[in-house]
Amino acid sequence: MIAKLKGIIDTIGEDYCIIDVSGVGYLVFASAKTLSKMIKGATTSLLIETVVREDSITLYGFADAWEKEWFNTLTKVQGVGAKVCLSILSVLGPNQLAQAVSAQDKASFTRASGVGPKLAARIVTELKDKIVTIPITDSLKEIDMNPNQETENYEDSIAMLNASSDPSKTDDAISALVNLGYQRLEAYRAVNKAAMSAPDADTPALIKLALKEFANKEV
Repeated sequence: MIAKLKGIIDTIGEDYCIIDVSGVGYLVFASAKTLSKMIKGATTSLLIETVVREDSITLYGFADAWEKEWFNTLTKVQGVGAKVCLSILSVLGPNQLAQAVSAQDKASFTRASGVGPKLAARIVTELKDKIVTIPITDSLKEIDMNPNQETENYEDSIAMLNASSDPSKTDDAISALVNLGYQRLEAYRAVNKAAMSAPDADTPALIKLALKEFANKEV
């Protein structure tokens, strides 16, 4: 069972790469986000999920442990195979996935190839009560495949998911913003940021603070 590979990036394809480890080339399938961090000829290290079937052994590579954990979680949902899972991870990073599930934002998942409205609904429903996390010391480790690649803010994401002690207030505020024409995910982010800054705020106050957040972004 292969759990990790460290070697030279020999080839970068549309959904795969070949890692040269001491002269042996390993074919590894990966998300577009992971592949975008790679530079041909550079040394890289990937966490590996080995999938063994009757007629094949397939390697899937991940830039960090949180992405790998999401892969394992998503593939447990009926209808989400490895290929669809990589498609989802190509458009949504780990923190975006956490936010989309918490916000029950089906539209974000339909951006991935192979994910229709019904499958997106199943994903957010089955994962609603799950928060996929790993120890923060691991989640903040990024593989330095491309030093110019921006990293996602995992700490902010985790804090945001636990911002409110009364989910009913934030849910009502999010629904109100969606009715005003805002996307559900951006409404979720704005409301949870408001809840973090004002934990005792009621629903109308959260809406006002969230709208102020949108206004500040537009300036």
